Amino acid sequence: MTDARKFSIAPMMDWTDRHCRYLHRQLSSRALLFTEMVTSAALVHGDTERLLGYDESEHPVAVQLGGSDPFELAEAVRICDRYGYDEINLNVGCPSDRVQSGKFGACLMAEPDLVAQCLTVMSDATDTPITVKCRIGIDDQDSEEDLNRFVDAVRPSGIDALYVHARKAWLKGLSPKENRDIPPLDYDRVYRLKQRLGDFPVIINGGIKSVEECIEHLRHTDGVMLGRVAYHDPMILADADLRFFEDDRVGPKLEDIEAAMTNYAEVELGKGARLNQITRHMLGLTNGLPGARRFRQILSVEACKPGAGPEVIAAAFAQIDRAALDVRVA
Repeated sequence: MTDARKFSIAPMMDWTDRHCRYLHRQLSSRALLFTEMVTSAALVHGDTERLLGYDESEHPVAVQLGGSDPFELAEAVRICDRYGYDEINLNVGCPSDRVQSGKFGACLMAEPDLVAQCLTVMSDATDTPITVKCRIGIDDQDSEEDLNRFVDAVRPSGIDALYVHARKAWLKGLSPKENRDIPPLDYDRVYRLKQRLGDFPVIINGGIKSVEECIEHLRHTDGVMLGRVAYHDPMILADADLRFFEDDRVGPKLEDIEAAMTNYAEVELGKGARLNQITRHMLGLTNGLPGARRFRQILSVEACKPGAGPEVIAAAFAQIDRAALDVRVA
């Protein structure tokens, strides 16, 4: 797991579902993938298969939990263990109103002792690595001393690594979308935190847009987590195995990805999925290639129609020059 954390894809609500993760796994066999955040209450009281089911090819894959009730989180961890996730992460970074009303996410940075209690019982409930994802601060508690105080409180609880979004979160006055862009990035603060913690793994996240930027961050931290750029331009993942894991196996062709996603869609449709639930994650696959606009139109419009099947994926890829499809993506 330590190696897999060198390059990971961030948990993103409404985006990194199992269909998205299956696509990303076609592009990188080594990157650590994350689920969307799942609340501990939903797991304890809801449909665990719907919330936690995934394809075995997704490994290494981590599940992210949201919650603040230690006993409920411990039970959620035991449920996650039955599904064999490689890592269990606690969300202490999401700033949405819904998350705040449930007393979890970024607002928990104001309660480091409670977070430490939650993490301790989570660690006691499993042998699976437990990690935390947080911000560099919240509201007026955004000094370097505040971040250090939070980390010092939670680190002894048995966690294996810390993922840090290099922006503070404004819990009042900014929307979740604004919180992803408006608070300034402070990568140096994360670098200094890593220096302070020595061998303890620190993974940086926030506003990273290229493989080259990732490589620069890896000079100062143990790992890099990509978010929106990996979703909107998934082909950036095609370089991951070679650039971050020194895996020189030849990457797939676009036509290989077409075949994999067509076969996957056929299986998932047989289980009751709708085609657009799968194809919505594929829109950026052909960015920059001739025919990409028509590719996106077909996947976003035709896939929504009643009875749409895998042939829609074939029709979309047919808009791209076959010579481009035959080129290895890494």
